[in-house]
Amino acid sequence: MSATGPVDLSILVPLYNEQENIPLLYAQLSEALKDLGRTWEIIFIDDGSSDATRALIEALADQDEHVVAIIFARNFGQTAALLAGIDHARGRVIVPMDGDLQNDPADIGRLLEVLDDGYDVVSGWRQHRRDPWSRILPSRIANWLISRVTGVRLHDYGCSLKAYRREVLQGVDLYGEMHRFVPIYATWRGARVTEIPVAHHPRRHGRSKYGLQRVFKVILDLIVVKFLTSYLTRPIYVFGGFGMVNIGLAALAFAAAVVFKLIPPDNPWGPAWHKDLVETPLPIASVGLFLLGIQMILIGLLAEMIMRTYYESQSKRAYVIASLRDGGTASHDPAIACAA
Repeated sequence: MSATGPVDLSILVPLYNEQENIPLLYAQLSEALKDLGRTWEIIFIDDGSSDATRALIEALADQDEHVVAIIFARNFGQTAALLAGIDHARGRVIVPMDGDLQNDPADIGRLLEVLDDGYDVVSGWRQHRRDPWSRILPSRIANWLISRVTGVRLHDYGCSLKAYRREVLQGVDLYGEMHRFVPIYATWRGARVTEIPVAHHPRRHGRSKYGLQRVFKVILDLIVVKFLTSYLTRPIYVFGGFGMVNIGLAALAFAAAVVFKLIPPDNPWGPAWHKDLVETPLPIASVGLFLLGIQMILIGLLAEMIMRTYYESQSKRAYVIASLRDGGTASHDPAIACAA
């Protein structure tokens, strides 16, 4: 296999403190990939681990020309790790997967078979998921919500094991927790997306890096995705729409204030409750909080657009690579380190 030429398949494995899982994962991956009859590479991305993860994957890169080790300068998150893997992948097909041994490397061949049937993206579905219900239930709610909002019906957006044709990922920039939404981007760009059930195993070593806070991140990222895909070229529909709603509410409030001012509280023809309504601060407080919430959402969306302009106009990446080890050679070229 050429150290610089294209290959058929690139496996991307983000890692964060997974030292116990790496040796077995490497063995399982190597065995599964050798049986496919395709050229391949495994790209391990160390996302700022504090254990022996870095040393282990660098040693694998030294001894196996199929292995590439990317080392982050600090922890940037799973999305940034996947983006780094995509940037350095040489495969015509790119398959990301978790490094905790819960995904089964034997399923990679099944994903490729479906991809060869004419699909552009094949997503794994952990139909029999081996996780506690405290993780499964929020995940199912999130999957249902994402499917409803985006119109792209998948059972398991959170499953990392997917297969992409390389051209589907070209021009896709990922931030935040956006890696789970790549099938949505692909669908809106005309790609054919499907899913198949895949095996899922209990975690053997280490602990999960996901918590309940990820649910809120997914909801916020979903708002961004919906905005960027539906209103990026016509933001006035969002900002103007909210503006018109607030103008309408302001007009109604002004009209009500005029009516309450013209009709004395003791007027038998006036409403008996309007005196209490005017005197209590609750209506003002509720309107103020409502408008403040809307304003914060809009500011968040505007900040998202500014952030994307900042990164993409300067060809920046949301990660910093301390070193890149490929085929036994270590590189510390300043060009590799992209300032975040």
